[in-house]
Amino acid sequence: MKKQRLSQIASVLGATYNVDAEFDSVCIDTRKITKGCLFICIKGERFDAHQFANEALELGASAVMIHTDIEPNGTYIRVDDTSSAMLKLAGYYRSQFDIPVVGLTGSVGKTTTKEFTHLVVSAKYNAIKTQGNLNNEIGLPQMLFQIDSTTEAAVIEMGMNHFGEISRLTRATQPTVALITNVGVSHIENLGSREGILKAKLEICEGLSEGAPLILNADNDMLSTVKDSIHRVIFYGVDNGDFRAVNIKQNDSSTEFDVEYYGKSQHILIPTIGIHNVYNALAAFTVGYLLDIEPQLCANALAGYVPAGMRQRVIDVGGIKSIEDCYNASPDSMRASLKALADIKGNKKIAVLADMLELGEYSKEAHGSVGKMVAENKIDVLLAYGKDAKYYVENAKANGIEAYLFDDKQTLADKLLQCASSGDVVLFKGSRGMKLEDVINTVYKGWEK
Repeated sequence: MKKQRLSQIASVLGATYNVDAEFDSVCIDTRKITKGCLFICIKGERFDAHQFANEALELGASAVMIHTDIEPNGTYIRVDDTSSAMLKLAGYYRSQFDIPVVGLTGSVGKTTTKEFTHLVVSAKYNAIKTQGNLNNEIGLPQMLFQIDSTTEAAVIEMGMNHFGEISRLTRATQPTVALITNVGVSHIENLGSREGILKAKLEICEGLSEGAPLILNADNDMLSTVKDSIHRVIFYGVDNGDFRAVNIKQNDSSTEFDVEYYGKSQHILIPTIGIHNVYNALAAFTVGYLLDIEPQLCANALAGYVPAGMRQRVIDVGGIKSIEDCYNASPDSMRASLKALADIKGNKKIAVLADMLELGEYSKEAHGSVGKMVAENKIDVLLAYGKDAKYYVENAKANGIEAYLFDDKQTLADKLLQCASSGDVVLFKGSRGMKLEDVINTVYKGWEK
C-alpha cells in the first residue's frame, strides 16, 4: 500500500483526528497487525473491535479508526461508521492509481471466471486478484488496499445479497472493464425475482465510466435483453455474441474450443470440463482482447488454469472418476455440473447431490427442478442428502431414475461404495455448508484399497 496520512484522508471521510500520522497498510484483525498500519475498529453483529483499539496500538499500529466515544491511548481518527468509512477510504485509495481494473459479478461462476481472467490479465500485467471470499463490503476494500506502485492491473470480484451492495462496491472499485457472468436465482429470496437480480447485478455500471466496456453473457436470457447507451456493451456466448465459442470438444479432464471474434479465430484448451467453464474462459478471453493482450498469450494463460478447492476438480481414485464441485450450489450451477457429468466418458453415471442453501421459499421448486435435470441428463443413479434433497429424489424417481435419499453421510457413503465400480463417474455437488467432503474422504479411502 502506498503511504497515506490521517490529514490526507480526514476530509474525504468527514473525519476528525487527534494527531496526524502516516500509515502504510490497513488492518481489521489484531492477529495480523503490522507495524505502521491503520487499524480499523469494525463493529459487527457479534463482535466490536473497538475493545481491541489499545491492543492494536500496543502491537504497533500507527493509528486506529473508531466511531464510538472511546479515547484510545494513542493516535486515532474518528468517523461516523468505520465499516462504511473503510469502503470509502478504499475508493479514495483506488482513485490514486491509473490502471486497468476488471470488476466482475454474477449469480454463478464469478470466482472461476475471476481465476481465468486473472491468468489472462497476468499474461501482460503484474495483476492482483480478489483472494478467497473477500468480495463483500468488508473484504473488497482489503483487496483494493493491496494495490501499490508495482501493481499494473487488478481483477476484483463483487458479491451481493441485497440491492445497493454492488452499487457501493463498484463505486469503490471504479472498474475500467465490467463483466457479468449470468443472472440465475441465487439470493432470489432477498431480491424478489430474476428481474430483481438483474437490476442488482447491473448496479456494477454505476462505478463504470462512460464509454467503458460492459461484458455480458449473450446466452443468458436476462442479460441478452440488456441495452445500455452509456457503456460499450460486448456480448460473449456459444449460441450468440461478439465472441463465440465454437467446435467445442470435451475430453476426459479438459475442454477445447475455438473463439470466433470480429473475423478472427483462436484455439483454446482449458484443463477442466463443462460447458459452463467454456463460458468462464470465453469471458476471460474477451477481457484479454479489450486489454490488448495477444490472443495466443490469452490461450496460453487459460491452459495454465488449475481448479481451486472443490470447484469442478476431476480426480481418479481406484479407477473411479470423481467430479468434486462442492463450493456452492444453485439450480444454475447444478444444471452445468449435471451436464458435465453426462458428457464425460464413463460407464455408470452417479450424482451425489446435497441441499442447495439460501433459496428461501423457492427451495422446494428449485430442488424439484434439479431432480428433473437428473433425468434429462440420463444420470444412472442419484444419491441425495439433506432436508430438501427429498425433492430431488421425488422428481428423479417420477422420471424413471434410480434415486435414494439419506439423512446420514456414513450411510450415503456406504451405498456409494456399494454401487460405484471401476470405470464409473461420480459427481459430488452441494452447497458448501453441506460439507460433502465428509462423504468424499470416506469413499476415497474405500476406493483406494
